[in-house]
Amino acid sequence: MADEMDRTQQINEDFQSFALDQNLRGREVQNSAAIICINCEEEIPEDRRKAVPGCLRCVTCQEEYELLEHWRH
Repeated sequence: MADEMDRTQQINEDFQSFALDQNLRGREVQNSAAIICINCEEEIPEDRRKAVPGCLRCVTCQEEYELLEHWRH
């Protein structure tokens, strides 16, 4: 369980760093900077990247991430 929590924490920190970097550049993300999911390392479909600019995860991994976050709070 600790490994899963460590991985989740790292993903959260990576996302926050990415978001801060984008904010500091003073521009909006038009397309996802990530082509590969940061969790499963599979390609994020182009339709998802267009629909959710700035996404870092495929749909499946995002759902799992949100579920984990829900139970952490």
